[in-house]
Amino acid sequence: MSARIVCVGDIVTDVLAALAGPLEHGSDSPASIRVTGGGQAANTAAWLAHLGAEVTLVGAIGDDDAGRDRVAELTAAGVQCTVQVCPGTATGAIVVLSGAGERTMISDRGANLQLDAEWVRSAVAEGGHMHLSAYTLLDSASRGAGLAALAAARELGLTSSVDAASAAPLRAAGAQRFLSWCEGVTVLLANRDEADVLAGPGHPRDQARKLAGYAASAVVKLGADGAVWAGAHGVVTAPAPAVAVVDTTGAGDAFAAGLIAALVTGRSEAESLRMAIDAGAGAIAHLGARPRP
Repeated sequence: MSARIVCVGDIVTDVLAALAGPLEHGSDSPASIRVTGGGQAANTAAWLAHLGAEVTLVGAIGDDDAGRDRVAELTAAGVQCTVQVCPGTATGAIVVLSGAGERTMISDRGANLQLDAEWVRSAVAEGGHMHLSAYTLLDSASRGAGLAALAAARELGLTSSVDAASAAPLRAAGAQRFLSWCEGVTVLLANRDEADVLAGPGHPRDQARKLAGYAASAVVKLGADGAVWAGAHGVVTAPAPAVAVVDTTGAGDAFAAGLIAALVTGRSEAESLRMAIDAGAGAIAHLGARPRP
């Protein structure tokens, strides 16, 4: 089986505003602002390439300068890009407000909504592991592409992972509905808020166990408190190192990359969590969602 990891999901332009202090609603708020590539799947692919993995990103962009810039950045980072170009539609964009160790995103998914199911199915066949950003599943316009990615992975016998993406759209889609789509995936990743939506409020160990009743295993990301893994070999926990937080944007995407890179090379659950946490810690130590060149 191929060692290539295929990431399916959004490609966007991030407009990142790192606030210098509290957001002043209805007035001016000083910030450091930069424009860069983003998107959950694109970020994870970039981190995987940074970790030395063979990785392909499958997504959609507009026929515009932003889309061409995003592909050029990813290609330079070592990611093979298999992208649809959608004329008449803008490449997706997100405004990210980052401050006080948290971030809020205002998004326009743009061309990502037009990702084609057959395009995805064909691309997934080139890999040995398929990673899906749940944003593709959670929007009805792109859901067919997400379901096609999951179906192709099952049919081809690939290992697979799904990042639960974001609590608000999960809540809108419905927990049971989403979990039914994820049945049988190798590992489902969720942060605290996403785990609360999918498993109900509770201890992260219990949440991970519950989610592992749908996927083969589940990981609950706990930020500064580390992470919990539940699967066939029981529950494994790992702490996080103390890191000075510069920007949390992309931390979960880096975590996913570290976990996947470990899994596909046969590492244990404990080793995989350690690699994932280390990758996430590296992401929050600098501004932006991608590895530094």
